[in-house]
Amino acid sequence: MKTNLTKLIIVGGIIILIVLFFMFDLQHYFALDYIKTQQDALHAYYQSNIFLTLSVYMLIYITVAALSLPGAAVMTLVGGGLFGLLTGTIVVSF
Repeated sequence: MKTNLTKLIIVGGIIILIVLFFMFDLQHYFALDYIKTQQDALHAYYQSNIFLTLSVYMLIYITVAALSLPGAAVMTLVGGGLFGLLTGTIVVSF
């Protein structure tokens, strides 16, 4: 009984996250055009907050990939462009 409730809570949480993603139109922030317009600001923020930027990026990337939300491919490109080839590859591989 407890395992069924746990599974139901997990599935319900995933569904809520997906609905919120589309309800708040968050896919707009994962479009390549939007990222290009924010590239300088993202790079400046990364230079001043390296650990925080990497941590937040990894959290968002893992969530987007795990929920199969649109934007994972763009986020992979952003990781390479923002963090460089080596760091970007390591961060995206998690």
